[in-house]
Amino acid sequence: MRTAYTSDQIRSAERALMARLPEGTLMGRAATGLAAVCAHLLAGSCGRVYGSRVTLLIGSGDNGGDALYAGARLARRGARVEAVLAGSRTHEGGLAALREAGGRAHPYDAARARELLARADLVMDGLVGIGGSGALREPYATLAELTGETGGLAVAVDVPSGVDASSGRVEGPAIRAHLTVTFGAYKAGLLVDPGASHAGAVELVDIGLGPFLPDPEVAALTADDVADLLPCPDAESDKYRRGVVGIAAGSDRYTGAAVLSVGGAVRTGAGMVRFASSAEPVRLVRARWPEAVTTVLDPSLVLKSSLDEVGRVQAWVLGPGLGTGPEAHAVARAVLSTGVPVLVDADGLTLVAKDRTLLRRAAPTVLTPHAGELSRLLGVPREHIEAGRLEHVRRAAAELGATVLLKGSTTLVAEEHRPVRVNTTGTPWLATGGTGDVLSGIAGALLAAGLTGYDAASCAAYVHGLAARTAAGGGVTGRGQAPIAALDVAQALPEALRTL
Repeated sequence: MRTAYTSDQIRSAERALMARLPEGTLMGRAATGLAAVCAHLLAGSCGRVYGSRVTLLIGSGDNGGDALYAGARLARRGARVEAVLAGSRTHEGGLAALREAGGRAHPYDAARARELLARADLVMDGLVGIGGSGALREPYATLAELTGETGGLAVAVDVPSGVDASSGRVEGPAIRAHLTVTFGAYKAGLLVDPGASHAGAVELVDIGLGPFLPDPEVAALTADDVADLLPCPDAESDKYRRGVVGIAAGSDRYTGAAVLSVGGAVRTGAGMVRFASSAEPVRLVRARWPEAVTTVLDPSLVLKSSLDEVGRVQAWVLGPGLGTGPEAHAVARAVLSTGVPVLVDADGLTLVAKDRTLLRRAAPTVLTPHAGELSRLLGVPREHIEAGRLEHVRRAAAELGATVLLKGSTTLVAEEHRPVRVNTTGTPWLATGGTGDVLSGIAGALLAAGLTGYDAASCAAYVHGLAARTAAGGGVTGRGQAPIAALDVAQALPEALRTL
């Protein structure tokens, strides 16, 4: 599992470690790792380190010192290293090391900085470290914008300047790095958008913080973690032991959501899928997924909060395409009054936002909103949620008493008193109608198989993203991916699961 921490947690661990080491040891370790990564990049992009052009953007903090010492190492290997000194002060030891190695340093001047950045093969961002918050001040903001115009590789030191290391917030111009070299441990803001989109690939340099780190604030499951959690049948399994999931979805107006959510559950390996809805979605589900056991709901029974006609299930999926009228509300109340885990998505979330009493239940509840739906649930503007995803998904889990999976460019899973889990799979091609319905079916199948809401949501997000990558193609790099439809994601689930 990949764990990530806030700035305060990192600084506390650094203080504890530095108290046991000779002065400068930690910076030396960081600079050595940073220089090694940059040398590898230069060898790949330029064919060599010798003769390459490296521009250092140096601020007042310790990461400016890291960059200067790393620049000195590159200069000793023959790189032409020049530093732009943009801070109110400069790390004296690092500056001396750079000059001694043959590097050059210049006080900030906009015209010279533009020239150095324009011709750089690699730009090293050492402006602001993990202590920075809020919008960049000048001249840092201008340097961040100029870096975006350069054709060279941009490498951020520890965290891209302008990105809040703890939350991923970006409140103005910020460095958009090809690669971030981070020290000691992952920072939470490097894994969560919008910060993650500025970090690029993230390379961790171990400087010995491990024994001094507390419990993480954020975690990301790896493929091995997911493989360990996923249910796998054995010789004693039957369809009931593997999990029976009920799906209340679709309507005469929104039939596709029914087909897609059932497909997600079937292809994830549910022992049985019981689907309940009005006549037209039932007809289409029968035609596309004959494995599903279907029930045309009797409105008079539903209005009495009775789902006895559906049969026994071990978890419910509620909401995709259900509608938001009185009959849909009755279905929601009936499902949420059961004593089994329930996943609420799409129209189900709209119903819950209008009537929070629906969430007064003892059994586990998983909510899967996107930012707009979470906006309605919390009464917070959507743009605030998108700017502070970690903050708001934590608040939602605590306030709503549920496991919350916040969909988006970074999918987050939150449960009170647990680290927020960040999903690392997926592709931008997932931004198409119906893929969330497939996700709800995947998670519902895992809930029915016995996973907790926290694990079911986390594994579902991972598998869903993996299936999307499989469907889009492009291999590990993602190059050459093609557009996908939601049904493609469902169809790719067996292959995605096979890789795990």
